[in-house]
This record gives sequence, C-alpha cells and structure tokens, in this order.
Amino acid sequence: MSEAHIRAFVRESEEGITELNNSLLALESDPDDPEAMDAIFRTAHTLKGNAAAMGFGDFSGLAHAMEDLLDEVRDGDMAVSGDLMDRLFEAVDLLDAMLGEIDDSGGTSIDPAGVEEDLRTMAEEGVDALDGDGATDAAGAGANAETGDSTDGDADASGSADTPDGDDTDAVDPDFDPGLSSADDEGLYRARVDLGDADMPGIDAMFVLEAVEGGFGEMACDPDREAIEEGEFGGTFDLYVAADAGATVEAGIDAVSQVDAVDVATVEPAPGDGTVDATEAESDATGRSEPGDAGGAGEETDDGATDSADPDPDADGDGADGGSGDGSSGSAGGGGSSTSSSDNISSVRVDVEQLDDLYGLVEQLVTSRIKLRREMEEADIDSDNLDELDKISTNLQDTVMDMRLIPLSAVVDTFPRLVRDLARDQSKDVNFDIDGRDIELDRTILTEIRDPLVHILRNAVDHGIEPPEEREAAGKDPAGTIELRADRERDHVTIVVEDDGGGIEADALREKAVEKGVKSRAEVEAMSDADARELVFHPGFSTNDEVTDVSGRGVGMDVVRTTVKDLDGSVTLDSTPGEGTRFEIKLPVTVAIVRVMFIEVDGVEYGVPIKNIAEVSRADGVDVAHGDEVVRHDGDIYPVVRLREVLGTDTHAGTPGGAVADGGRDHGAESRDHDAGSHDRAAGDEDGMLLRIHEEKRPIALHCDDVLHQEEVVVKPLEGILSGIPGLSGTAVLGDGDVVSILDVETLGGRR
Repeated sequence: MSEAHIRAFVRESEEGITELNNSLLALESDPDDPEAMDAIFRTAHTLKGNAAAMGFGDFSGLAHAMEDLLDEVRDGDMAVSGDLMDRLFEAVDLLDAMLGEIDDSGGTSIDPAGVEEDLRTMAEEGVDALDGDGATDAAGAGANAETGDSTDGDADASGSADTPDGDDTDAVDPDFDPGLSSADDEGLYRARVDLGDADMPGIDAMFVLEAVEGGFGEMACDPDREAIEEGEFGGTFDLYVAADAGATVEAGIDAVSQVDAVDVATVEPAPGDGTVDATEAESDATGRSEPGDAGGAGEETDDGATDSADPDPDADGDGADGGSGDGSSGSAGGGGSSTSSSDNISSVRVDVEQLDDLYGLVEQLVTSRIKLRREMEEADIDSDNLDELDKISTNLQDTVMDMRLIPLSAVVDTFPRLVRDLARDQSKDVNFDIDGRDIELDRTILTEIRDPLVHILRNAVDHGIEPPEEREAAGKDPAGTIELRADRERDHVTIVVEDDGGGIEADALREKAVEKGVKSRAEVEAMSDADARELVFHPGFSTNDEVTDVSGRGVGMDVVRTTVKDLDGSVTLDSTPGEGTRFEIKLPVTVAIVRVMFIEVDGVEYGVPIKNIAEVSRADGVDVAHGDEVVRHDGDIYPVVRLREVLGTDTHAGTPGGAVADGGRDHGAESRDHDAGSHDRAAGDEDGMLLRIHEEKRPIALHCDDVLHQEEVVVKPLEGILSGIPGLSGTAVLGDGDVVSILDVETLGGRR
C-alpha cells in the first residue's frame, strides 16, 4: 500500500484515539452516560474497520476486543470500575504505540495478544477473572515483541470473534447471475448482510443499499432491491459488488452503522487477492477473507483517488439519516448517500512540509512586492496593476496564514487523560474543565506551547491540588478543580490555567531564594509578594527539591517562560495561599509576517512592531522626575528610554550594544553629522520622536531621532549564538535587500 494511504490511516486513527480517550474519560465520570458509550462504540468500530481494510490485523483485533468488552458494559452485564477503565486505557495506549510504529515504518512489531486476551477474558468471565499480575503492560508489549509485523495477519483482519467456530457460510448460489462486470484489477464478491434486531429492517436496509452503492458503485441484490427495501428478507440478504479485495468489501460494508454483521465470499477473486474461491467457501469455517486480502486495499484507482479501503470517515456513525456525519466520504460506510464520493469531498489533507513550503513562497512574494513598490516609487511610476497585486498578495497571505491556524483542541484534547492519570496515580480527585477548544493558533505556536501547558498542568495536579483529606480539613470540596480557558482578542490569544489548590507561599520562595543563592536577603525583603512569586520562573527553582517541598510549584517553570517568550508571548502568575494559582499566557495568533514601524537612531534604521506601540509623538513633553527622564500620559508616568544610548550608537553613552547597532540600515554620515552636537540635549528639548509602548507590554517611551515609515515585513527570528540578544527579536529583509534589526521592547537595555 502507498505511503499516502498509510499517512491517511494514521491521521484518521490519531483523531480516533484522542476521541476514544476522551469518551472513556466521560464514561468513567458518568457510567450512565449513553452518549459517551455510543461515542466509544463508534470510534472503536471505525478504528477496527479502518485497520482491517489496511491489513493491520493485530491493531484491528485489539480494537475489536475493546468493542466486545464494552458491549458487556452497555448490556448491563458488567459495571464500570476503576480496574476496568485502567485495562481499557491500557489498550488505548497500546493502540497508540502501534500507530506510532506504523507512522514511522509502515508496520508494527508490537504484539498485542496479551492485552487482547485479557480484554476477552474480562468480557467472558468478568473483571475479577484477572489477578493483579494478569495484565500485559502496554509499553512492554512492544519492547518484548520478538518478530513480526501486524500486516502479516496471523489473525482475521476484522477480528474473527465476529463469527463463532463452526458457523459455516453458505456457498454462493451458482444459479444467481449478478450481471456485474469488473475491471482488470477487480474481482467479484458476495456480502451476506445481517442487520440484527432492526426495528425497521426495510428502512435500515435502504440506507445500507445506498451506502454500498455510493462506495462501490454498481451492485446486485438477492432478493431484489424492492423486496429488500420492503423488509422482505429472512434476516439476511446478499449484495454482489466488484472490488479489489474481499477485505475491502468487508471493511466498507461493516462500517455502515446499520450493519450488525457481514460475511464475504468470493465469486471471482481479484488479481493478487488471497481469498478462497466461492466454491471452496463451505470448507472455510468463517467464510471470511484472510488478512492477506487487504493487500489491495491501499491501491489507487486510475485517477489517483483512494478507493473504499481508505479510512472510514463515518466516525460519528450517523448513517441513519442517509448521509455521513461530516459530509465527507470515501468508503461504503461514509454515509448513506447515493451521491458519488467525489461530489461530497469538502476538505483535503495537506502534508505539513507542503504547507510550510507554500508559506515560504508567500514570504518571498511579500518581500518581492515591497521591493517592486519601492522601485516604482523611486521611478515615480503609479500603476493600478500594482495596487491590484497588493490586494491579491495580501489576500493570499491572509489565506495561507489561515491555513496554518489549527484549533487549540488539537493539543488540549489529550490533556484530560493526562490529568486523569496523574490524579489517579496520586490518589487525588480532580475535576478538569476546558473552555475555548475552538480558538485557533498558528501551527508553529500550537506545537511549541504544548509542552509548557503540560508542565503547568502536571504541577497543578502534582503540587497544587491537595490530597482529599487535606482539602476537607481546610473546608474545601475533596475534589480539586483545574480549568484551562482560552480566549481570543484581535491578534492575540490568552490561555489561562487555574486551580483551586494550596497556592504559592511568597515567604517560602524568599527563603528558598536566599538559601540557594539566587537572591540576597536584602533583595528578597525588598520584593513584593507578587515579585517573590515570580521567582518560580528563575532557573534556580527548576528541581523538585528546591521548590516543590516548600511552595508546591516551580519544577522547570523557567522553561515555560522561555518558550513563551520565544513565541513573542508573555506569561504571568497570580496566586493566593490556600485558594489556588492562576497562570495566564498571552500569545500572538500568527507569527513571522508583521507590520513594523521603522525608525532612525543615529543614522541607523530599526523596526518596532506596531502592535507594541500605543502612541507616536514629538519629544517635546519630556520631563524629569527624581533625576530620570519621563513623559506623562493620562496621569501615568512612562520612563524615557533613549535608543541611542541603549543600542550603543551614542559614543558618549559608554553602553555597549554593537550587536544590535550593527543590525540596522545606515542612513549615512550626513544624519550622524546633523545630530553630532545633540548628545547632551536636556530634558524638554524638542528634537526627536517618542514611541509610547503599551502599558501591558512595558510602560516606557522610546526616544528615537525620527520616524520613517511603516510596512508589513517578514521577520526572521535569530538563531544560534545570536538568539537571546537583549533588545533584539529578529531581522527583516526589506524590498531593496537591506537587513534591518527588529527591536524587542521588553528586553531593551538588558531588561528581562
């Protein structure tokens, strides 16, 4: 099978495993939740069918064993318990591990037989049938596997438990002529469909016929279609279709939600299909195709589209309404619509590398557009065509940026399982709520922010939430609460992680800072409680022994702040001892292409992101307070930061800053000569301009010689030894090829 088919299977299954985790968590929280149970069955069923179609028999068998065990729970024969859920989560982890190997190598050496056997034993004999040592460790299953790839198929690709031993499948009626023709790479197969205890067999059968017709095209029925749709069949009916393998037919029809069971026999085998011929079906105890049948499941049709063996998109199983749950299709189970699958495709999957390549091309287009605009302005040429190009390239830029936006759910949907496992491991009760799953962020930002969020959540469970007995003694609910909320405001997203645990003791942090030599006694005593709590972000508080025994926080929190800062974001901490802790992370929605105001400092050009600037004014309102230059605005005082001094361009300032100063575009000696005598200007001089920075970013006013222009540019972050230079966030290549430094207003002057 092609790599494209494997990637599609892996991506679909990754989403399925996340859904399975969250549905199991919902069931564990409320064992009587029918929606959670239905969701689990839908997802397990889809995973089973997709894996069978792809030929991953071991994966399919394990998913099928989960489905059988949960069937006992749904029927009321088994209660939801902690031990039962632990076994199910263990199986999900094993599926995830197998999927990881399939993604890496196209196959898996993990043998799930032990876990699968445990699940089937529990389904037959109950949870107590297994002692404490009976479970097979999910991680060890892969490490101890000696040989074999699950694609070899030592078990039936769809799980042989569907048909008990000895239940012979009838041979194909030799007198029935389906009247179908098949392509050179296809064979002819009969599928015996069982709808189970259907309340309206004729209606259910109609949806099945439409789904099969939509997935396989031409088909024949026995009895005829009219009789089947009237419900005039004795429990089962036969469908004849042309396909590339028996496994394709079985997986596609079995994925239709109304189908209870399906048995496939071969009339004429497809080339390379190992399924036994129909004349030999009587000797086959199950009547099902062997796992080898799936070998053709991944083949492509002549037009390059994937046939019905592609992963089943009908993840929500909403076939009863005659359509797929999400409007997508691709297999016979894609929904009961007679419309061709090609008419229903509403989205496509794009490889991340291709998306990054497209993004890079748009960056180049933006730069070339700026260059062309400058050249035409210099030549005094005005063109409506260039204005039209501006509009088109801007729209293209916005579209590509939107394509890179991914819902926060792609990351946070895995967190409930993380919190559950941590809480259970520490015998704590934790309620975890997520709000704002649909908030979108750039893929790069979303990828990088996952680990900081995981770290904050681990600390919240491990060190923030108290044990139940301590909470009760403090008059709290025995179950702690952790909330993760996300909200978007213009071009920024705010993510808040808040718990109602023990909080952070500022005095304890002061003592630990002195003990570890991070701060002196005088420094910590001069700190406010809020500043003292900020010490958790100091690298000196990055180990358990240094902080968590005292304050219950701080394990590696310096990494959190560093990562957020690298993403051009900020993180703040607020905590009340005995009541809880709140982390607030602010992040830009997108990266790289930003609008910048270009300024001049001692003849050198620099850029300041416009999003940081609150106001631009002449430097005629500078005052002096306690010996420092300030400006006043609405009753607030903003210290003045003279860029000539902090950037090191002022030879009289004595402040080194060459690494930043060398990054700007030089406007020539004339400008420097013009300002040569102005180094010692007094407060109140009218020379220069002031950029007042947004208070939440940094309450200062930047002094520069002149404000030049503003443009949208592509900002390249600094890498290697240049990364982390105070006052510098990156560089921008302008249309004329010049490289200009982009200033970081938060770290100018060495401020951290």
